[in-house]
Amino acid sequence: MALAMKTSIVKDKSYGFALKIIQLVRTLREQKEFEIAGQVLDSGTSIGANVEEALAGVSRAGFANKMGIASKEARETHYWLRLLRDSGIIPAERMDPLIAEVEELLRILTAIVKTTKNPDPPKEPRRPKE
Repeated sequence: MALAMKTSIVKDKSYGFALKIIQLVRTLREQKEFEIAGQVLDSGTSIGANVEEALAGVSRAGFANKMGIASKEARETHYWLRLLRDSGIIPAERMDPLIAEVEELLRILTAIVKTTKNPDPPKEPRRPKE
């Protein structure tokens, strides 16, 4: 049940993030920054696409794999967004909220992948009866 709640949150957040990425890419294309626009569009929208595929998966391994890919895409997007900010192509005041948002997605995705790969919390050792 807890996993389903997390996946619905990550689904909504990754979709909303993709919409913001599309707006950013429009700005980049207006500035004739076509190469980096393509990179940002691919990685930034792929996060949500992989989350959607994970949620439709039939196995735990498939779910974990797609969520892992979504996490990798989020890391790549994080790189491109920082590059846009630090190069001055897009002002920091516009980039910082997007960077914070992708960092939040990374935290959520990392937790999902870890939970999926190791679903059982470690058990405390039994104490001997006295």
